[in-house]
Amino acid sequence: MSDLSNSSSGGVYTKVNGAVLEVTLDRPKANAIDLAASRHLNRVFERFRDEPTLRTAILTGGGERFFSAGWDLKGAAAGEESDTDWGAAGFGGLNYPRNLDKPIIAAVNGIACGGGMELVLGTDIIVMEEHARFALPEINVGVLADAGTIKLRRRIPYHVAVEFLMTGRWMDAAEAKHWGLANHVVPKGAGLAKAREIAQQLADGPPLLFPAIKQLLRHTEMIPEHQAFEVHDALNAVQKVIRSEDLKEGTRAFAEKRKPVWQGR
Repeated sequence: MSDLSNSSSGGVYTKVNGAVLEVTLDRPKANAIDLAASRHLNRVFERFRDEPTLRTAILTGGGERFFSAGWDLKGAAAGEESDTDWGAAGFGGLNYPRNLDKPIIAAVNGIACGGGMELVLGTDIIVMEEHARFALPEINVGVLADAGTIKLRRRIPYHVAVEFLMTGRWMDAAEAKHWGLANHVVPKGAGLAKAREIAQQLADGPPLLFPAIKQLLRHTEMIPEHQAFEVHDALNAVQKVIRSEDLKEGTRAFAEKRKPVWQGR
């Protein structure tokens, strides 16, 4: 874990606070992501996935204006192709991560557009500061927002998603909250504090439950309810919870009116 503690590479800064990993994009002026930064983010999230002492992560942007403007078009102009190898999990490490069953919180502290918004869509809980805005403006430069197109329809109503994708218009924090795309809208400058509050609550929770929840959500997203229960019964992460010492500890703690002591087994 030492390589994630207070480290930086290519404008990607990581810091570990107990069981929480904080990842900050700080690449002035717009926290845009080039090929090297994307591959580094992939490595960061892979190490987060594989480090047992880390329970949850926060992703945010440096400065006050941008969370991330997405793909660094300077790199594109220099010859980077949109279908290049951005890393095993795609652009920024969150387009299609493998077996990343730990919760990630986005602290959106400014503009998140293009690939920056796609990073947000790859997280599990979204905190937006009141001045933050979303957009997928790829339509204006002839690029398909592939991850945005696939994911946005699953997050908000179809007609809203289609208009958003086909016009490249902006969505402010209030509208994002209205459509359920943001969990919380907080005053300017308060996003990271809110994300840390949530992260600590998750870090104090039962460790076996989060993989079970994320796997069950992922595997049952597009199937009928009765089949979903069959998947539930077959998932190893679910069975680990059912057979766990933590389940027994949770019931004992409830009966004894005390806080549970989770062991992750």
